[in-house]
Amino acid sequence: MNAPCTTCEATAETALAAPPGLASAPGRNAEASRATWLGVGSIAVGTFAMVTTEFLPIGLLTDIATGLKVSDGTAGLMVTIPGVLAAFAGPALIVAAGRLDRRTVMIALSALLVASNLLAALAPDFATMLVARVLLGLCIGGFWTFAPGAGTQLVPPAQQARAMSIVLAGISGATVFGVPLSAFLGTLAGWRAAFAVTGVLAAVVLIMQLWLLPPMPPARAIKPRDLLTPLTRRMAQVGLLAVLFLIAGHFAAYTYLKPLLQQNFGLGPDAVTTLLLVYGATGFVGTFFGGSLVARSVRLAALTAALMLAGALVLATLIGGGIAGGAAVVVVWGVAFGLIPVALTGWMMQAVPDAQEAGQALLVSGFQVAIASGSLIGGLVVDGSGISSTMLVSAALVMVAAAVIGTLGRPRRVATALEAAPEGSRP
Repeated sequence: MNAPCTTCEATAETALAAPPGLASAPGRNAEASRATWLGVGSIAVGTFAMVTTEFLPIGLLTDIATGLKVSDGTAGLMVTIPGVLAAFAGPALIVAAGRLDRRTVMIALSALLVASNLLAALAPDFATMLVARVLLGLCIGGFWTFAPGAGTQLVPPAQQARAMSIVLAGISGATVFGVPLSAFLGTLAGWRAAFAVTGVLAAVVLIMQLWLLPPMPPARAIKPRDLLTPLTRRMAQVGLLAVLFLIAGHFAAYTYLKPLLQQNFGLGPDAVTTLLLVYGATGFVGTFFGGSLVARSVRLAALTAALMLAGALVLATLIGGGIAGGAAVVVVWGVAFGLIPVALTGWMMQAVPDAQEAGQALLVSGFQVAIASGSLIGGLVVDGSGISSTMLVSAALVMVAAAVIGTLGRPRRVATALEAAPEGSRP
């Protein structure tokens, strides 16, 4: 992820239904209070801090590797390990939590996020850093699972779509800006300061949640069988298969974006930081473009994202060095990745409109497995054959995803929660 679950407000507004298994918070009026919206905001900022922490090593990978005396490929484990744990932690935690008050769950996850960041900031060696990332993996799985439902649980039904979109905006903002912000902080004050600042942000979130979040008991416990529904739907199966190849291909390359810009394009720290910020800005363009494209066809949106991403990865191996070449690659890559979360979230909403929470849980697991697998593949290739070979292997994985999206699982007709669009807008 980032994951999947990052999406746009338009998608959330049209597709949101009250999440199963959640009760409305007691005592809510027709209009939520300012304190209630601040509570929703605290969850959104928490998701921002969580996803930023997840992606923070990407923008600082070479600095951390040097500081902790490991290779760039080994340092990629900082992305791999949280992904592996989060893939299992999300579904496991939602079942294990049972009817535990979601306020308690969110506060515990925020405290875990503080601990992870502070331990990483103080890590004397790479083993300690990996312990910090293990804690983060549990946190990622929990946040992705509980945060969207907790946000909607705080407000009346008529305002749940707005609450959901605010929470998702925190995830989306971190996905787009987490890497460039961490790189900027690292350039200014070092990689340890970047973890420390994110830890302070998580501590502020924790204090806000202790103050603002009311009791949020679930209506019922989620059972393991509830997570199986998406696996029985053909369109969901195809979507999950596409996620594995598309996200693995992206992260096999994306984990090494900073070394790519430094080594292949010969750029200095200032230029790299600038291009990472350009990546973030173009990612937002892709997100908004993705919202309108998903309204027409989720298949078209996903296929467009895959083809653009594959094109950027191949371009990275063919184009000459310098700022112009690096900028061209970053712009196409950024727009492509901005499209991906919107397209895949919309795909799963269409695939299982009657079990969206289960669909998103499996989507999150698929994202995290793919992030971990991609980072591991990228690390092995970059240590064995170099950056350019990593880009080509990544492009091949993404093209497999494009073939899956373009050819498999075309339904005769899928009744969907997004089908408020004109005829012809189906995948």
